Amino acid sequence: MPRMLDVSEDVRAEIGDEEAERLLAGENAPGSYDCTSCRTPGDSEQERTSTVLFVGEETAVLAFAHASCIPSQVVQVAEEQLQGAVRSITGEEPAGGPEQAVLGITSGLVLIEGDLHPALVVEPTVPIARPGSGGSSDEFLPLLIEQGFVPVTDMGRLPAVLPGWSVLLAMGQLHAVLQPGTGGSGSVSWWQAHQPLQVTDGWRAAANKSQRVLVFAAPVGVIGQQPREDLLRDALEKAAADGRLVAAAMPLAGT
Repeated sequence: MPRMLDVSEDVRAEIGDEEAERLLAGENAPGSYDCTSCRTPGDSEQERTSTVLFVGEETAVLAFAHASCIPSQVVQVAEEQLQGAVRSITGEEPAGGPEQAVLGITSGLVLIEGDLHPALVVEPTVPIARPGSGGSSDEFLPLLIEQGFVPVTDMGRLPAVLPGWSVLLAMGQLHAVLQPGTGGSGSVSWWQAHQPLQVTDGWRAAANKSQRVLVFAAPVGVIGQQPREDLLRDALEKAAADGRLVAAAMPLAGT
């Protein structure tokens, strides 16, 4: 049975016309699916459905989403992230190996220069070593500084905008932090939510007003999960005083 699928030109270019037509005819597309954006069930026989192609360096995975959640598109992701997604889908877990770092993100409003600004605070779950180094030292902040983040010495000053980076908000939920791809290949996900994160109405209103988000980052264990915004601010102030905080402002993508 034909499916109510949206296949964007970018997705069609990646998978080819023949595969796209098979999908539209219902040969290779599932009827029911779990939306890759909101993780709730969908049915491509009953509702508009977007085809979303996740592309890594060697692997590509075709997923489906409610068209009301996200449009059909190609999303560049890190190969390891994609392999992890494949393992979670197939139920296969890697044998041994180091613990995979996860970037935890907390949202909150931060008062700077008399205005409330939407902020994200990023903290990994384990120390981040430099790729390929095999070392055990935490290189999270130096790696971000190389990407253009700036050390924070004064929480009373706004960080500069980081070119090429953006924060993706869709349907009022936080989906990803995007960074420039290599060789001018567009944006790729630096951090991507496994399930879109809810933000408060106040945070969303401030983001829509300023059209930018402040992104702070600290090494593992420096900030922690703070239950209130005043405690989050205190933790950021302490991290800045200790020289363990970097930040950048990023344009808001989406609404």
